[in-house]
Amino acid sequence: MINQYPLWKQLLIGVVLLIGALYALPNLYGEDPAVQVNGTRNIKVDAALRDKVEAALKKANIGIKSITFDKGELLARFPDTETQLKAVDTIEGTVGDNYVVALNLAATTPAWLQAINAQPMYLGLDLRGGVHFLLQVDMDAAARLSAERYVGDIRALLRKDKVRYVTLAREGNVVRGQFKDAAEREKARARIYGEYPNLVISDHDVNGLFYLNIALSEQEQREMRKFAIEQNITTLRNRVNELGVAEPIIQQQGQDRIVVQLPGVQDTARAKKILGATATLEYRLVDVEHSVQDAVAGHVPPGSKLYYSRDGAPVLLEKRVIVTGDQITHAASGLDQSNGTPMVSVNLDGKGAKKMGDITRDNIGRPMAVVFIENKVTTKMVNGKPVKTSKQVEEVINVATIRDSFSNRFQTTGLDSTEEARDLALLLRAGSLSVPSQIIEERTVGPSLGVENIRAGFHSTLIGFAAIALFMMVYYRMFGVIAILALSANVLLLVALLSMLQATLTLPGIAGIALTVGIAIDANVLIFERIREELRNGNSPQASIHAGYDRALDTIIDSNVTTLIAGFALFLLGSGPIRGFAVVLCLGIMTSMFTGVMVSRVMVNLIFGQRKLASLPI
Repeated sequence: MINQYPLWKQLLIGVVLLIGALYALPNLYGEDPAVQVNGTRNIKVDAALRDKVEAALKKANIGIKSITFDKGELLARFPDTETQLKAVDTIEGTVGDNYVVALNLAATTPAWLQAINAQPMYLGLDLRGGVHFLLQVDMDAAARLSAERYVGDIRALLRKDKVRYVTLAREGNVVRGQFKDAAEREKARARIYGEYPNLVISDHDVNGLFYLNIALSEQEQREMRKFAIEQNITTLRNRVNELGVAEPIIQQQGQDRIVVQLPGVQDTARAKKILGATATLEYRLVDVEHSVQDAVAGHVPPGSKLYYSRDGAPVLLEKRVIVTGDQITHAASGLDQSNGTPMVSVNLDGKGAKKMGDITRDNIGRPMAVVFIENKVTTKMVNGKPVKTSKQVEEVINVATIRDSFSNRFQTTGLDSTEEARDLALLLRAGSLSVPSQIIEERTVGPSLGVENIRAGFHSTLIGFAAIALFMMVYYRMFGVIAILALSANVLLLVALLSMLQATLTLPGIAGIALTVGIAIDANVLIFERIREELRNGNSPQASIHAGYDRALDTIIDSNVTTLIAGFALFLLGSGPIRGFAVVLCLGIMTSMFTGVMVSRVMVNLIFGQRKLASLPI
């Protein structure tokens, strides 16, 4: 009897191991402290900018490892983080305000590996260093703001329909209206319910006074909370993009918290400032009476102001502001029912609605613009030294024609795609309803601590691996060597899978790798003990090998599947580091089943499978 895998199985296993080796290889290369420069919208990075930055760095006596530009991005690499931090201020002062300058850690993966999309694993906050924020969203404030919005909307609605009320105001999270008689109250109830069917309306009488209580329904409250979290996450993502973080984590935690993790960020003060930055919106009429070209030439009319759109086109707007972002209560994207084109639906509060109604009624056919205003910190070189200043950036994000008179609800059309409409709606929401959020937890992990965590994790895995190797080789002799080679292949494939999936490796993930090393050897122990039992029963060495692998397979599958179920449960029910641990554990179980059974068997077959043996070194 001989033991031999078919040639195609041997080749398949060889190809899998080769691919695994290629995609695990980038993790052996390190990272360079770098400064990344990106153009804003229509501004592109080119060779001239590279030469300008390089000359400025040399003038400041700052050493450079390399400076390149590719795919609209300039990347300057430096020998250490101290040099990197010196260089960032010089670069910011050199390139000006039309570029985003961010600290980064650039991988040193060779070009031939990048050509096959082989990239190293992303490292989490605890391994790479960076900053962690936990933000608490004030849901009570969101409920109050939502109720306040309905006060203005309902007041405008009742005035429009000439329904008389004595008072209408917010009390806590409830809108309470007082009416002079029951008939007026019923008219108000019918009108409000017809316009806002999702509101819960109840009435009560006190000392001859007729009251109407208007509250948010459970569904409306859920939507309000979802909206509050969504707009805060959207705003935070917009801010984080300014930092150039490779793999930020911005996600909801629980019902009212947001986790922000920025691996690789070294300027934590700037990160905190950008996350806490605010933006606003303004609606203005386009000045159609004067020439834009004259304004660009410097002859701006007294009642107008020159702006630029995101694509760099000049737009002349009136100085008079129609409404601002804090008067926008809601925005949602969709399709215009008349022609099917993308649009954004906007709701205004009572004050904004009245002003918008008056303006649009008198200006049908004129274009109206949306101006996005944001405060940004910029750096300029003054007497050879970088000086940080705060600057207000204003740009036109949308221009649309007023087609009809509107007040508290209107549509913004003229958008190119549904994606643009969705992004504009998110931007409007993020700039309008600013639900208070407070940083309740802040942690900074330095790069040196991250390196120490990697070193500690690597050493613990290596020590565990060495202890297992020593035991297996002493107890199972040559078969123990085979088991260790299979275990090495297991770690190789696990690292390759994590790299191919671009998973973020954290310290719990390293613990998962160490645990995988420990439990992966179980499959070989079961197989080898079965082989020894077959030999004790008087079977031939070849028959014992065959029976050992075949009869131990069911037990191996059962034990690994139960652990896999536990890993899935951790992934589904856990969050953050627990999910990272679960991902590594589940992937490790699958790779250990492959290497422990198939890879070790092909090696046993190649060494012993075609020989006549009197005994086995097991």
